Amino acid sequence: MSTKDFIEKDFYKVLGVPKDATEAEIKKAYRKLAREFHPDANKGNAKAEERFKEISEANDVLADPKKRKEYDEARALFGNGGFRPGPGAGGGSFNFDLGDLFGGQGGGAGGNFGGGIGDVFGGLFNRGGGAGTRTQPRRGQDVESEVTLSFMEAADGATVPLRMSSQSPCKACSGTGDKNGTPRVCPTCVGTGQVARGSGGGFSLTDPCPDCKGRGLIAENPCDVCKGSGRAKSSRTMQVRIPAGVSDGQRIRLRGKGAPGERGGPAGDLYVVVHVNAHPVFGRKGDNLTVTVPVTFAEAALGAEIQVPTLGGPPVRLKLPEGTPNGRTMRARGKGAARTDGTRGDLLVTVEVSVPKDLSGKAREALEAYREATAGEDPRSELFQAAKGA
Repeated sequence: MSTKDFIEKDFYKVLGVPKDATEAEIKKAYRKLAREFHPDANKGNAKAEERFKEISEANDVLADPKKRKEYDEARALFGNGGFRPGPGAGGGSFNFDLGDLFGGQGGGAGGNFGGGIGDVFGGLFNRGGGAGTRTQPRRGQDVESEVTLSFMEAADGATVPLRMSSQSPCKACSGTGDKNGTPRVCPTCVGTGQVARGSGGGFSLTDPCPDCKGRGLIAENPCDVCKGSGRAKSSRTMQVRIPAGVSDGQRIRLRGKGAPGERGGPAGDLYVVVHVNAHPVFGRKGDNLTVTVPVTFAEAALGAEIQVPTLGGPPVRLKLPEGTPNGRTMRARGKGAARTDGTRGDLLVTVEVSVPKDLSGKAREALEAYREATAGEDPRSELFQAAKGA
């Protein structure tokens, strides 16, 4: 649909509804007319086919609240003779330059809408409103970096320096891409940075403009540093706060810490991939820390009070009950990794009965006596019974 058709055609009249018709009234009128003039019901009738197209065109505008508002505004401004042929003009021709009317840079209905009513037509004609004379802000690129932390830094959180390389506005040309600082609006995308392509069914998709690479501007005299792109590689060091409790391989998003935007656009985001070095004593299990503590046979059998190390703090004392089996896990509350809400997880302590490699004569005698005292006990008897019954 051309701009002329959009303004001159009375879509309300086409559907036979008043200008203040409700959405329900428009829908009802369209369905009635569509059934009457549908090509399947009027095979070979060219006039009915043309009428069906007009009905569909009118419904496409009036059934969409946004398009209907744009249509009403355009009709109110230019619907009273503003697009009628002038004296001596041929049918459908104009006696003035539409480029002057719309404040654009090119003439005719296909000209460049630079502002004013161009904003009204932006949604319908996919020309991006007033993009012809003003380019749109552009968001900066996302940046990804990596950082390696010690086990303790990951558990408690840390502020680390991070050196990043990203694309930012070229300092040599102030981000314009042009040596003289005066790039021109891309004629292909009319400054929007995007071009439309049909996908069938009345829909269209947008792609970055191939000529300006999505910038909306073209440099007549490309900058020697950025080669006309307006962007140059820059490096900077910033202090990044890594929250407590991060795990190895975790990806953290820091909003607005990526590459700077263009023409007032927002900065991109920074994604930090965290690597955590292993600890020789402690492990991680969610918000909890884990540690394996060796105990003697006597401590496990008779019970004892043992000291357990903590990460970065004083040791804690745990009571080992009598008859503690090998591999039992106990919990020291609040001695684990820090959480984002300020609390801490727990320390999970696993007991490992230590078997001495070398025994003194006295120790051996004691164990021999213990073996004789418990000779009638077979800890594997239940195992064999269960195996037979399975």
